[in-house]
Amino acid sequence: MSLNKVMVIGHLGQDPEIRYTPAGMPVVNFSVATDEAYLDKDGKRQQRAEWHRVVVAGKLALVCREYLKRGREVFVEGRLRTRAWESNGATNRRTEIVASRVQFLGAPPADAKVDEPSAEASVESGVVAATDIPF
Repeated sequence: MSLNKVMVIGHLGQDPEIRYTPAGMPVVNFSVATDEAYLDKDGKRQQRAEWHRVVVAGKLALVCREYLKRGREVFVEGRLRTRAWESNGATNRRTEIVASRVQFLGAPPADAKVDEPSAEASVESGVVAATDIPF
């Protein structure tokens, strides 16, 4: 038995970037920062940020592109995927969260439309079927 599930709550580091697959499916990428407080060796409280790359596909990607902006707080649930590719003779790797659920938290950005959807959209709610995601 195995389980590949991740949940993070954090703030967007930049506005979502949209692209389209050759089949025309929208895919949005954005990064989410989570922070952690810890005590250093001198007993002083320190903050450390961890960045998570998020990939969202289908109709959920369009909703995220429309309503998420840099700095917005968000809850993301999905699975981890690590991709590898060759570039200039070196192997590069990237671990990312393939989102199945995105919940908008906090206040919407000032330039968001008034008719913002409910704060939650997900693959499970029928926005896009998991089998439609091309990866």
